[in-house]
Amino acid sequence: MEDVVFGRRYRVIEKIGSGGMADVFKAVDDVLGRTVAVKVLHARYAADPTFVARFRQEAQAAANLSHPNIVNMYDWGRDGETYYIVMEYVKGTDLKSLVSQQGPMDPRKAAEYAAQICSALAVAHGYDIIHRDIKPHNIVLTPDGTIKVMDFGIARAGNTTMTQTGSVLGTAQYISPEQAQGRQLSPASDLYSLGVTLYEMVTGRPPFDADTPVATALQQVNDEPMPPRQVRASIPPALEAVILRAMRKNPAERYDSAAEMRDDLRRAANGDIPSGGVYAGAVDAGHTSVLPAVERSASARPAGAPQIRPVPERRSSPWPWIALVAAVLVVALGVAYALGVFGPGGIVVPTLAGLTEDEAQAELEAAGLTLGIVGVENHDTVEPGLIISQDPAAGDEVEEGTAVNIVVSQGIAQVAVPDLTEYIEADAIAALRSTGELAYDHTEDEHSSTVAKGLVIRTEPAAGASVPKGTSVILYVSLGVEQVTVPDVTGLTLAKAQAQLEDLGLKVTTTEAFNDTVAKGSVISQKPDANVLLEAGRTITLEISKGPEVIIVPDVRTMNEEDAKKALTDLGLEPKVVYVTSPDEGIVVNQFPIPGASAKRGDVIEIEVGKLPDGDGGGD
Repeated sequence: MEDVVFGRRYRVIEKIGSGGMADVFKAVDDVLGRTVAVKVLHARYAADPTFVARFRQEAQAAANLSHPNIVNMYDWGRDGETYYIVMEYVKGTDLKSLVSQQGPMDPRKAAEYAAQICSALAVAHGYDIIHRDIKPHNIVLTPDGTIKVMDFGIARAGNTTMTQTGSVLGTAQYISPEQAQGRQLSPASDLYSLGVTLYEMVTGRPPFDADTPVATALQQVNDEPMPPRQVRASIPPALEAVILRAMRKNPAERYDSAAEMRDDLRRAANGDIPSGGVYAGAVDAGHTSVLPAVERSASARPAGAPQIRPVPERRSSPWPWIALVAAVLVVALGVAYALGVFGPGGIVVPTLAGLTEDEAQAELEAAGLTLGIVGVENHDTVEPGLIISQDPAAGDEVEEGTAVNIVVSQGIAQVAVPDLTEYIEADAIAALRSTGELAYDHTEDEHSSTVAKGLVIRTEPAAGASVPKGTSVILYVSLGVEQVTVPDVTGLTLAKAQAQLEDLGLKVTTTEAFNDTVAKGSVISQKPDANVLLEAGRTITLEISKGPEVIIVPDVRTMNEEDAKKALTDLGLEPKVVYVTSPDEGIVVNQFPIPGASAKRGDVIEIEVGKLPDGDGGGD
């Protein structure tokens, strides 16, 4: 999504994720200079007025959440037909990816992480915000070990019935039974989903996973999970009890609050007994989890299995082996006699061609010979460092200790390319051919602002380069100064305009200015104008748009009506007053957009001003 900017402020860098409701992009806040995450809702949600109204309500509520384990929400708004949310950008790995890549977590470490999730949920539930989409995908572990829970308030904005594709069905492995049935949700619903998430963290798999999302959701309603210790026996009984209590089908039988579950998780992480007893969750759930599952070692032998005794080896007679060895000795002696080992004779000179000097010396010493004179010469086919010839020749018979002379290749002879700069083309070709060591390849025409037309600008290989004898040389001959027609680059991004002009040999300089119609980073105007004929190397000045001037919406809540209106109008914003019933008469009790959102001059800011019940309502 090159050159995409949301709210005239958030410039997209790259796409980092996608889900059933939205796509997520990494972006830069051009006003505050920080990296953020922008979640862009899918078109099918943006077109639903009911969804948008609830989305606005929940976004405002989620903006009030502030906790180390919650991903902060900075802003939200509409850009054309697109609705977006601006959140804290968090570096780390989501728990789903972590378990998929590394397998089940250490149980005590998983309990610590889940306790951090409970801390986040406790804050949200205190604001009457139910997450509704707790799952490993929405939980990020940062490099310093901090858990960050994402998407607070966003999941609740969607329709959570079983017929809404991409909401409940998209996360059926983690929804509570009441959510799968479309019933009223409570904080206990988030705790059930956390129990499922924790189950997967310590076992490596979710408790329910059927062929289809609907079948999985039905398992959430009707089936009891297999106790975690039957999947992985190393899970402490205390932690299993916490998981199974959080996953009770009846919400009333789960933990009363996220804080209570957090305390039990901390006890389990420390090896202590949870508040409900070690086995309370497992026994009440109707599962026999008191006895741990036995993990059978691959090398263990079942009790009562027959013992197999090895069959004694049969001792064989040695005489056939003695006869075979004797026959081999007879053959070896015959070969040695044929080679003259037992009689007088010379040493056969080994073949040294193609060997290095060190390899040749080793060969000669092994044969009882020595290395003599080592000569060098150029050669067109033998690689440098390898032997070309030898004396005496390979196969000759010589006395022990004889010196063998070798000639080592220096490869193809190297020659220097002459400097032919500013030669006439014909003279340059003649100069190359007269050397008898280099060849003329062909001529390339090239514009030049320093070398006169018809003269050599440069060669390839370059002048002075050492090249193998017989190398062909290319001549680059000047066409004189290039004349170019300046293109129209207005409306293009700076990068594209600069690339287009520089490809023509023109230089670029820039200035900046605010502009309400030309996108930030694009060209407003150029000097000289388009279609002017210039010499290459001349400079084009581009005026680049800084975009509209962005105004950060101030926080006018708790101000009186007049002060709030003045604060907004002083910034060039237009206040719109809506009176609401409140004991804080004349005081701003809420505003939209939320504080910190981006706006432009003339934008309307809606403020809700308190009025006593017996007063008259109205608005500006």
